[in-house]
Amino acid sequence: MKRLILLLGLTAALRAAEPPNLIFVLCDNLGNGDVRCFNPRTRHRTPNLDRMAAEGTRFTSFYSASGVCTPSRAALMTGCYPRRVHMHVSATGGAVLQPVAARGLNPSETTLAEVVKQAGYTTHIIGKWHLGDQPEFLPTRQGFDHFFGIPYSDDMTRDKKPDLWPELPLMRDEKVIEAPVDRDYLTQRYTEEAVCFLEASRRRPFLLYLPHAMPGSTSDPHASPAFKDKSANGHWGDSVEELDESMGKILAALKRLDLDEKTLVIWTSDNGAPQRKPPQGSNAPYQGWGYNTSEGAMRMPMIARWPGRIPAGRECRELCSMLDILPTFAALAGASPPRQAIDGHDIRPLLMNEADARSPTDEKGFFYYHMDQLQAVRSGPWKLYLPLKAKRGNLSNKREPSPLRLFNVRDDVSEEQDVSAQHPDIVARLTRLAEAARREIGDENQPGSGQRPAGHSENPTARVP
Repeated sequence: MKRLILLLGLTAALRAAEPPNLIFVLCDNLGNGDVRCFNPRTRHRTPNLDRMAAEGTRFTSFYSASGVCTPSRAALMTGCYPRRVHMHVSATGGAVLQPVAARGLNPSETTLAEVVKQAGYTTHIIGKWHLGDQPEFLPTRQGFDHFFGIPYSDDMTRDKKPDLWPELPLMRDEKVIEAPVDRDYLTQRYTEEAVCFLEASRRRPFLLYLPHAMPGSTSDPHASPAFKDKSANGHWGDSVEELDESMGKILAALKRLDLDEKTLVIWTSDNGAPQRKPPQGSNAPYQGWGYNTSEGAMRMPMIARWPGRIPAGRECRELCSMLDILPTFAALAGASPPRQAIDGHDIRPLLMNEADARSPTDEKGFFYYHMDQLQAVRSGPWKLYLPLKAKRGNLSNKREPSPLRLFNVRDDVSEEQDVSAQHPDIVARLTRLAEAARREIGDENQPGSGQRPAGHSENPTARVP
């Protein structure tokens, strides 16, 4: 019996020492209020995500590095603020990359996929890339062994600009295999592809990046026939409930393949739900809609699950962000971080709930950029909206004044009480953090000392079958 106990203990210790498989699931435009375990009042049925949260940890101060999809994904891939790697605006001055874009993520940047490949991981992206559709910017040139998905947003269809944009293509690696792809089936097909990848890769460490296209940017979200018109919240709800089912199938596959205790799974969204008339998605209890620097736009629901390593049924309220995924995954994989300067931090102590673990972001602060403009900063529980004579608006050049305001967004999550007058010392400290960010990362027409160029394609062409 003692020998059996020792053997079991040794087996558990060896398993704990093994680098984990890594899965990162990213929804598109899904808000905090769209999932029941973050918002009990939602009309959506999300039993699989609710169970995932019960088996793992909910992070309730986890941020995207942008309220818009291209820059938020650039931050995930590089561990850098989008402005640092010049992915905060498109080459034409827009907030996101459009089809046949001259700009893309610079191949000289070290991506999340490239980092873990150094440690022997196989890497696969299934879903929406949106960091450049020209050959030199595709995922297969940025550290991913394989790509199955669409190169940009599902709302960028030919009917919008028939003379300029191609049909929405589905790609495998660097080849277009369908155009246009039927968007109703994207979630279903991505899930099937993900399960096949897990089955094929179960004997070696892997990174699976699953950036879904849904609920998406269209005014009428998509879902397969099994989910269409089945929710209590129209097609938005149908789409969310199919995403929940997708997560359930992936977790079931991990258990079936004996990968459950060997795999860290993180689920989140790229930015909050956009404003619709009538409203579809929800960012409750946070203020604001997607595509800006409000809490609703950038404060994301995040669940981390790794049985036996990440505590079950827990909430972590410490400040962390999409910037932290690359350095954390690098440390877990036993890989070296990028040589270039990055902005993220290793948050393993927060994931594992180590004693006295605190946010490594608090000292330098977290910065809310909208395109080229720094609009707010957070440290600890405090968010300072900077005083701006002309604040940028949602995805446009519309500008209007914005006053200085301070909120305790950890406790006053709906930002109902401006406490700037009561805490001038905190205002002064966060203002100094913002000034340091301006010097290094930049602000509007002020270049930052640490900025690096985006990639540029001289003669961008459409992807055709």
